[in-house]
Amino acid sequence: MHFKDLMQETLLIAYSKLDQVHEGEKFLFFLFGIATRVLANSQKKMKYLDLGELKDSYQFQLPEADQKSEIDNLYKALSLLPADQRDALLLFEIVGFSVREIANHQKKSEDAIRQSLSRGRKKLLDRLKYFGE
Repeated sequence: MHFKDLMQETLLIAYSKLDQVHEGEKFLFFLFGIATRVLANSQKKMKYLDLGELKDSYQFQLPEADQKSEIDNLYKALSLLPADQRDALLLFEIVGFSVREIANHQKKSEDAIRQSLSRGRKKLLDRLKYFGE
């Protein structure tokens, strides 16, 4: 991430949350905390910028029947979700993309992505309950 982008993003977030700073001497630490999170999120996103690599990174192969666990059930439940919902959930929950970034990638509205995330979570929960029985 270019330092000017980091600075602008940090200042934008700090301005929107300025009411949370009650002591002036803590403002510098407040800025450093925001900059650290922005940089960490940016690095996480850069890792998965090529979404083709992301799709290859989660293969839903189940191990042998006697090795079933909660993780296996999660992979199985994820593999049964529609691709757009699965991708949106993984990009939002695991990679840390914003709803806007996912909407831009999937060429959908932000409301459609929010709805997809909500429906995907519900389907995932239903399937996990089913596999847990």
